[in-house]
Amino acid sequence: MRRYRSFPLPGPGLPPGLPYIIGNEAAERFSYYGMRAILVVYMTQYLMDAAGRPDTMSETQAQAYFHLFVSATYFTPLLGALLADGFLGKYRTIILLSLVYCAGHLALAMDDTRSGILVGQALIAFGAGGIKPCVSSHVGDQFSVHNRHLLERVYGWFYLAINLGALVSMLVTPWLLVRFGAAVAFGVPGVLMAVATTLFWLGRWQFAHVPPAGLGVLREALQARELSRLGQLVVLYGLIAIFWSLFDQTGSSWVLQAAKLDREIAGHEILPSQIQAANPLLILLLVPLFGRVVYPALERWMSLTSLRKIGLGMALAAASFAVVAMIQNAVDHGARPSIAWQLLAYLLLTSAEVMVSVTGLEFAYTQAPLTMKSLVMAFYMASVALGNVFTSGINFLISTPDGGSRLAGAAYFWFFCVLMAVTVLVFAAYARRYRAGSYLQPDRADA
Repeated sequence: MRRYRSFPLPGPGLPPGLPYIIGNEAAERFSYYGMRAILVVYMTQYLMDAAGRPDTMSETQAQAYFHLFVSATYFTPLLGALLADGFLGKYRTIILLSLVYCAGHLALAMDDTRSGILVGQALIAFGAGGIKPCVSSHVGDQFSVHNRHLLERVYGWFYLAINLGALVSMLVTPWLLVRFGAAVAFGVPGVLMAVATTLFWLGRWQFAHVPPAGLGVLREALQARELSRLGQLVVLYGLIAIFWSLFDQTGSSWVLQAAKLDREIAGHEILPSQIQAANPLLILLLVPLFGRVVYPALERWMSLTSLRKIGLGMALAAASFAVVAMIQNAVDHGARPSIAWQLLAYLLLTSAEVMVSVTGLEFAYTQAPLTMKSLVMAFYMASVALGNVFTSGINFLISTPDGGSRLAGAAYFWFFCVLMAVTVLVFAAYARRYRAGSYLQPDRADA
């Protein structure tokens, strides 16, 4: 059997396996965000029972189940990380769980009942979630101390690939749902996931592969020094979780709000689910803008550390929810504001995402000890899960027996706005005491 290389190739250039990773990520993100974009609409308008009768959910129930699914997708990275770092290695874990991921799309496409959505979402949560920490840390594994200066740029490309796939899928999949029905709308993302898996398999001999550490990864995690490092990161990630409790509502409460707005743009009425495409489109524009203009401008006023970027981004997230709260206040009093106001909120929230998520990916990788890259990435992603569990719990808590809400209208959005503002203050206080480290793979000659 042909052996994999254990460490990145020496030299200052770009890794040879990078095109396969970027292509895989673009196709996989199409599959995930396309499926996710239509979930709330599907649950409130398309679900059937076994006899073929409508069996839809209320808006509050759909929001709760949507965030429960997202939280599951971001908790399972812990399992994927243990498989990758401890036993199978990243490449084999990604291939195996990608097949599970494809099966989840198939279940959604073939069964439009609550049982079908339960099975499909469970498989996707395990597959998509399990590969998340492996793919992002696999990118970092392609680098060493000699080409580390390219790591930030490549993580930017990686994030652009994510959002290019998301942009196309968020425009196409809602249209497929309306035009051809749920089977096609869920089936097309399944095909793209199969393409993503194939692309990753084709690049197998171009990748640098860091061998799994076996049970040693758990022993290392239990050492006092590493427990201390993980403990500091867990506190940070717990605070960042509140950001994700707001951000992922673009797929739930913001979609439901969009249905109540004037959605005509340039003489064409867009679907409520399609407005989510504003986020990846803005990412494509804002990532280079922040790198070349915004960050250099801010550097003239302050030392712009990773944690300061994240804190500023969290403040922008609070501002975005203030905007949607004001939009909802107008809706609550008989008005029908233009969707352009929600686009302003998307601009603020996407700017926040650039500062929190792009920075957070690189920060999580560099803070992780060498044999625990996937595990620390999984803890970072667990913050997304925790935020969505919180949002799901709030929606279950405020749901009334008749399908209504105890925290209705603008009050719902103001609650999250204030929560985020308070979290920013706590985060800023904690970040001042955090001591950052840096762990990167050595070259073969340095090992």
